[in-house]
Amino acid sequence: MTIEKVRSALNAAVRAIDGSPREGQIEMAEAVANALADRHHLLVQAGTGTGKSLAYLVPSLVHGKRVLVATATLALQRQLVERDLPRVKEALEKELGRSITFAVYKGVGNYLCLQKMNADEGSIDSEVLVDISSLEKDARRLREWAAKPGISGDRDDAPDVDRRVWLANSTSGRECVGADECRYGTECFAVNAKARAQNADIVVTNHTLLAIEIVDSHPILPERDAVILDEAHEFMDRTTQAVTEELTSGRISRAAAMTRKHMPGKLAEAFVKAADNFSEAMDDYGQEYRISAADERRLTELPDALAAPVRKVKEAAEAVVAAINADSEILDPDLMAERARVKGAVNEVKVTAQKMMRMGTGSVLWYEPTFSTLYLAPLVVSSVLRENLFTQTPVIATSATLTVGKSFDPIARNLGILGGESEEDAEEKWSVDPSNVQMLDVGSPFDFANQGMLYLPRHLPEPGRDGPSKEALIELGELIDAAGGRTLALFSSWRGVEMADEHLRRVLAELPITIITQRRGDSVGSLVERFAHDPTSILLGTMSLWQGVDVPGPSCTLVAIDRIPFPRPDDPVMSARAAEADAAGGSGFMQISLPRAALLLAQGTGRLIRSIDDRGVVAILDSRIVNKRYGSILLNSMPPLWRTSDGAVVKDSLKRLHQQYGEP
Repeated sequence: MTIEKVRSALNAAVRAIDGSPREGQIEMAEAVANALADRHHLLVQAGTGTGKSLAYLVPSLVHGKRVLVATATLALQRQLVERDLPRVKEALEKELGRSITFAVYKGVGNYLCLQKMNADEGSIDSEVLVDISSLEKDARRLREWAAKPGISGDRDDAPDVDRRVWLANSTSGRECVGADECRYGTECFAVNAKARAQNADIVVTNHTLLAIEIVDSHPILPERDAVILDEAHEFMDRTTQAVTEELTSGRISRAAAMTRKHMPGKLAEAFVKAADNFSEAMDDYGQEYRISAADERRLTELPDALAAPVRKVKEAAEAVVAAINADSEILDPDLMAERARVKGAVNEVKVTAQKMMRMGTGSVLWYEPTFSTLYLAPLVVSSVLRENLFTQTPVIATSATLTVGKSFDPIARNLGILGGESEEDAEEKWSVDPSNVQMLDVGSPFDFANQGMLYLPRHLPEPGRDGPSKEALIELGELIDAAGGRTLALFSSWRGVEMADEHLRRVLAELPITIITQRRGDSVGSLVERFAHDPTSILLGTMSLWQGVDVPGPSCTLVAIDRIPFPRPDDPVMSARAAEADAAGGSGFMQISLPRAALLLAQGTGRLIRSIDDRGVVAILDSRIVNKRYGSILLNSMPPLWRTSDGAVVKDSLKRLHQQYGEP
């Protein structure tokens, strides 16, 4: 694969989307081409506006071997398969002289299960729908859609239905009987999606599915010659989430009910009894937890009140799984499918209960009172990523935000490329051969210093645990007034969102400004769409809006951030990782909390300048960023906006921008 060939293909792709050449994009494309040809790893930070999607897609297609692209968000996944690849396909086929194929592959649960949908007897999941008549309309719409020829069966293409309706008509990978044993194996949407992906040049998937495959060391995705991790700053957290075990009364009761229906008898009744006992124990524990008002959710071991119920659940589940394994006489495909679902659900409960009972030093156990759930997560995943990903295939990891204080070390450590903190032995520092790793920052085509301001008010009090200060809310109201709306306000907690909503509705009541406030469970996409289409609106939201929001133009000239997004003190996984770093003689704050905050802050700041014509202000209403020594690390992790602490200058600039874009 020659660099000239990559450049020529990139030019053809850029022309196909009516774009223009960008230095950073060319530099990144050449680096990706070299990594694929020489089979080395590449960490590449590509700032907003670089066009990184084409910078890795084009050399991947020129490479001519199968490449897997994993994204963190559904929005980017859709952009790749619905916009980027279709737009450049024809131009690149002409340039390369061959056909180009691409496919998307998701987990089994993202596709309709025809066997479950057409079973003679309803499943435990579908019985819920009978009791809730309002869901029957959704169920009917889904069945009508499933009967149409040529549909994908993909949840993202399906009619919008209640989560419970989808659950009743889909199955998990652990509960699937497999194509060879299923009556609908040849028609299966998940099987056919995977078949399309097997031979595609580019397969687009999500971080979660790749993480599960890596941690379980069991092939789920198609074979590939290389892996591209887009939004790579998210991959360690997504891996942790993907392999976090959870135990709830609802999950155990569902498995017990499935058992009772499939194989009634003493074993099923014993499992139902164990499920009921666990549910009662969790209710009692939850009430005590709320009375004690404990801030610490992390548990060093299973509490005495839960240990025996968890053990009984494990033993009952073990007995059921053993009985199902011994029963090999079922020949009917539908009964086999039902048995597979029962076994999958029960085995999942058994394995989770077993892990919680044997919890070692490498795990974090905690109780979540909101959902009355026990969680178990690995303390670190970097060693698994190193062994099951970085020793298997070349990896290109990219994002607009990969560095912390201009250093790639934190992300390299998270991914397992770097080892511990010790600088004494350079060889021990590296977990992967350093000659096999390239790290590159290609910058951004945007002129951040001339396009935007970073407002850092020194006079505000440090934020407390009770949400934004009164002074910060007053400052926010004045900034929004000056901007005439046009504001994305990002908060690190729901409490902050609620306080800001209450204050702003009062002080902005006389102004023609629409306030859009995120509520728990809201669809981020529809909120952002409303915000983008109303230039004088403001959008208030929490962590899900810090990343992936792309609103160029006059609708967003101010991004306000209430505080530095340090992990919450009661975050079980982050606090455990910080404690481990402290115990090893390092600094949990510097090694864990600060890098996490820096990446999130850079992401939030990156919501402002989304095109070469954008202008505006990022306001960080947390004086610690200028008054604390660690503030310089955070500032060096962000786009190089022009900095000021002069509120009058900032508000005057926002007023001029508002006038320039036109009063409503």
